[in-house]
Amino acid sequence: MAAATPGVTVSPGMEIRQASNVCTLGYVDPVARIAYSAGHCRADGPVTDREGNFIGTVATSMDNTPDGAVVRTDQVISDYETISLAPDVVINNILPGGRQLVADAAPAMAAGQPVCHFGVVTGESCGSIERVNNGWFTMENGVVSQKGDSGGPVYMPVDGNKAVIIGLFNSTWGTFPAAVSWVATSQQVRGGADVVNVAAAQDANANASVN
Repeated sequence: MAAATPGVTVSPGMEIRQASNVCTLGYVDPVARIAYSAGHCRADGPVTDREGNFIGTVATSMDNTPDGAVVRTDQVISDYETISLAPDVVINNILPGGRQLVADAAPAMAAGQPVCHFGVVTGESCGSIERVNNGWFTMENGVVSQKGDSGGPVYMPVDGNKAVIIGLFNSTWGTFPAAVSWVATSQQVRGGADVVNVAAAQDANANASVN
């Protein structure tokens, strides 16, 4: 009798695929066995790893990212999905760089605070928060991204070999990489926010670019 095949290891910063969409896994909750990524990564069918191994299915998603490069800084941006992980999946909360990614309480976000981001295309890049907006924030001074980095963890390195998640990577507004706030996202998930998946929810009168 053949031995059982161990499940795939799922960890923050890994590449995930949904149909033709390639994204980065942002956070893995080892207790609830739920993973998080960007809502705009959602597609029909299961969530797999780079090799096509099944890791789970999307449970909830929200994406109201404006379609285009125009967004008001007071505009609320939500962009997340929760993935129910398969029973045989092995959970690991270690980032590719070796830090343990946790959802501990983090200092209130403010411009100038140090921040790092990991994406499957660009790897780890670090810089600082440029501006804190309504449920999302922008970054500068070294943080970079490319297509495929969406959903990746944005975090603050803390004492020891640990990092505290503060956001999920969303997009780039103007020249600034942007992420949705982890606090806002987790509150929406816990609060049972309406689950929608819209390509665009842009106010037709929005006419101020982030700068």
